Amino acid sequence: QVQVVESGGGSVQAGGSLRLSCVVSGSIKCRPVMSWWRQGPRNERELVSQIDFYGSTHYADFVKRRFSMSRDNTKDAVALQMNNLQQEDTAMYYCKAKCTEQETYWGQGTQVTVSS
Repeated sequence: QVQVVESGGGSVQAGGSLRLSCVVSGSIKCRPVMSWWRQGPRNERELVSQIDFYGSTHYADFVKRRFSMSRDNTKDAVALQMNNLQQEDTAMYYCKAKCTEQETYWGQGTQVTVSS
């Protein structure tokens, strides 16, 4: 059974920073592409960033130069460093581990709230 567990969310004032972490445990049988997604109260779930096994990253335009995603393959973990947070970044943030379209694992999410 594969589990994906996020941590690190919380409340912060605009301009502040948070660091989200995600750990994959269990018998995952691939080198997954890891990604962070977010879903605000009135929005669909959207891709924030992703990283492959070799460290190649992709970011959504709305977070470029503010967020940075990293990966530690020895710990099956990824992190998302979020700087200069804005109110529009308020959302539930989800971590996803993807082997194939049919083998994808989601975490339960961690809430990020940014106040003015």
